Amino acid sequence: MRAPVGIRLRSRRKSMGLSQAALAREAGISPSYLNLIEAGRRDVGGALLIRLASRLDLAIDELTGARDQRLLQDLAEAAADPLIGDLDLDSDRTQELAASFPDAAKALARLHRAYQEASASADAFANRLRADPLFAELLHQILSQITAVRSGTEILSDVPDLSPEERSRFLGNIAREARAMSDVARTLIGEFDRDRGRHRSLSPARELDELIVEERNHFPTLEAVADDLRRQVARFGPIGEAGLEGALEQQFGITVSRGGPPPGGGSRKDRQGTGQYHYDSAEKLLWFRGSATVATRQFQMTRLYCELAASDAIARVGDDVRLTSPDARRLARRAMASYLAGAFLLPYGRFLTDAEENRYDIDFLAQAYSASFEQVAHRLVTLRRKGEEGIPFGFLRSDPAGRLTKHFPLPGLLLPNSGHACPLWAIYGAFRKPGEPVRQIVRFADGSRYLFIAKTVSKRLATYREQPFHLSVMLACDILHADRTIYAAGLDLDDLSADVAVGPSCRLCIRRDCEHRQEEPLAGGRGEGALHEPFVGT
Repeated sequence: MRAPVGIRLRSRRKSMGLSQAALAREAGISPSYLNLIEAGRRDVGGALLIRLASRLDLAIDELTGARDQRLLQDLAEAAADPLIGDLDLDSDRTQELAASFPDAAKALARLHRAYQEASASADAFANRLRADPLFAELLHQILSQITAVRSGTEILSDVPDLSPEERSRFLGNIAREARAMSDVARTLIGEFDRDRGRHRSLSPARELDELIVEERNHFPTLEAVADDLRRQVARFGPIGEAGLEGALEQQFGITVSRGGPPPGGGSRKDRQGTGQYHYDSAEKLLWFRGSATVATRQFQMTRLYCELAASDAIARVGDDVRLTSPDARRLARRAMASYLAGAFLLPYGRFLTDAEENRYDIDFLAQAYSASFEQVAHRLVTLRRKGEEGIPFGFLRSDPAGRLTKHFPLPGLLLPNSGHACPLWAIYGAFRKPGEPVRQIVRFADGSRYLFIAKTVSKRLATYREQPFHLSVMLACDILHADRTIYAAGLDLDDLSADVAVGPSCRLCIRRDCEHRQEEPLAGGRGEGALHEPFVGT
């Protein structure tokens, strides 16, 4: 989704009492060109964007709307909801709403989110009532006890000649059934409360995602901690496997083991990791499969060292008040430990310089730092230090089934929160060319254009009997930054005819003439292109 730069320019210019001619003269462009920019018919970036922002006394992020991209994405989802699908809320109108009336836009986004949460809770409760035998049993007990209480009270009311002993017995029965009904009711309410807690507002992953977006994928505190930790480890040897292994052993008494069968000691709760490695906290043993790559070993050793040496710093960042559930905070602490490991192994200043000098060649950087393609891609996303920014990238990872398993949003690029992206994206095309970088220039329906770079990464196999498993990793950047990368070499970035017309996903895409559409759009209505139809044979 294209950020409303033109709308913000026009609004700010008018509030300062500047004419188009005056601002154009100071920016060194013609009034007609400025008019096209303000009308959203021309992109603006680089030195011109800086000149305009400086003259209007605006921060670049404020002018481009990067800070409000989550709001724009939430508005896009709201506008696509079938509940309001008959209203004319296209992307231009939602952008204008966000730029001109930000408070009203936030109110609409919050109301839509509240509606989604209420619907999810209602669906969850309905499913539990239909499918959970516990609920059925509890309701049956309550009905039986109500019937018993009612029968007892009717007898007491309608039969006047009961003996004192009989009346006392019926009163005792009523009291007993009432107490039992109260206990069952409390159990039922407790189950609903617990279920509501499980289906609370945002998922833990979505909360973490929003926190990362608000922080622009950059955490200065962890960057400073990473520098301190590097100096600590350097006392035990050069930064690398040897130095890290020495630091783990001498600082924390941890032994690193490579190859051989995985150790069987320790309980399940003492062990963490994957098939490539695991750490047994009870035995203080970090084990790596023999097939684990240098990049895997180095990163996991660093991550473990960071978790132990900087646990307080990780907890301070990971226990942010914006994370409202234990699961969200747990995910955040894990993500911050990985962030810290990346900052340790790929130090900000040197890594940014190498990235710029080598035009963001990911494979070159991976070799230079003994890192993996995915690790380098992760680090490129975090280069957002004020005054020392790298290219703003978005990051995605997909499994072979096409499901997005990890993503860091890019301002302006509408990403589905879960599920699948547009089937035309390079992240899926990379599966057809294993191990080979795939580049692609795409254009969305609102006219925004991006450079996509994708490559498959594979888990290293230990034996012939293991099933190969591939993932696809993709970086995305605005076309305005594409010429700073090696991946734009040989491409005519001004040739719109070569762009691949895409959307965020079939459900969120507004293109009606796409031949590859597999689902009806949320906005309703059948597109002109082919939809997936039930299989009837050929």
